[in-house]
Amino acid sequence: MITTVTMNAAIDKTYVTSQFQPNQLYRIQNMHACAGGKGINVARVIRTLKEDVTASGIVAGYNGMFIQEQLFQEGINHDFISVDGESRICLNIIDPLSGTQTELLEQGPVLNESTQEAMKTKISMLARRSSHVILSGSLPQGCHPTFYANCIKLIQDAGAVPVLDASGDALLAGVEAKPLLIKPNEHEVLRLTGGTTADEHSVIEAIARLMEQGVLNVVVSLGGQGAIAGLNHRIYRVTIPKVDVVNTVGCGDSMLAGIVVADKRGLPPIDQLRMGAACGTANALMPAAGLVRLEDIGSLMKQVEVTLIEG
Repeated sequence: MITTVTMNAAIDKTYVTSQFQPNQLYRIQNMHACAGGKGINVARVIRTLKEDVTASGIVAGYNGMFIQEQLFQEGINHDFISVDGESRICLNIIDPLSGTQTELLEQGPVLNESTQEAMKTKISMLARRSSHVILSGSLPQGCHPTFYANCIKLIQDAGAVPVLDASGDALLAGVEAKPLLIKPNEHEVLRLTGGTTADEHSVIEAIARLMEQGVLNVVVSLGGQGAIAGLNHRIYRVTIPKVDVVNTVGCGDSMLAGIVVADKRGLPPIDQLRMGAACGTANALMPAAGLVRLEDIGSLMKQVEVTLIEG
């Protein structure tokens, strides 16, 4: 089993409207609402890839009830802790004419110390039944930046593989606990190593330094340009095919899901990256985060190019 943890679960709402501008009235004709948050997006793709997955994390209020009901309807096993307050709503407004996406993200509930300790206990319990535990997304209000770092140690002690997809101070602290895999963007990976210039050479140097420090797998997403990834002391360039993009939200989560599933199946690094890139690109063809089709993944895997840069 693979476990995903979403500490700030959400209802993801996507509105599609043309010529979106401020100070205007819009009647939305196309709307899609689903359970969301980065770890839930990952869980959705893992299930599509036919692997056992459990989605865990924090939910609150009526929105939290909606999130759990949606996961039940999708057949995704889940084990959340419910708290006071209200889970957030995240809006993604897509303008197909201009090609723009506007995101509006609520903050979600505030967590106290007892809830955080209960969540650590649940993560430790789930880790004992899992091959991988994926910690994804922002931390709720009230959580200390070291929360993920503490969870990584618990996951390691339970014999599972910790994976971290976070940003900001939570990523900085989490890296110190040596997760097996992180997935920063190009600006975040430079912040981790003190770099300043976001060019390819600097990104490669940052990946190499992190691998030397004990983070053996570092995947840096470059959006439509693919990724640069360090896996087991080798650095690769991942080039993805051009597609007609519908939605970019969740592409990174989908890529992470593909890589973790491929690792669970014992595939070599090049095939891990090929599957991950195919899943991320397949998500771009769909209207909402974490939605992929197996036929798209199979077709795209044949088009993804993975080349060794150094190692």
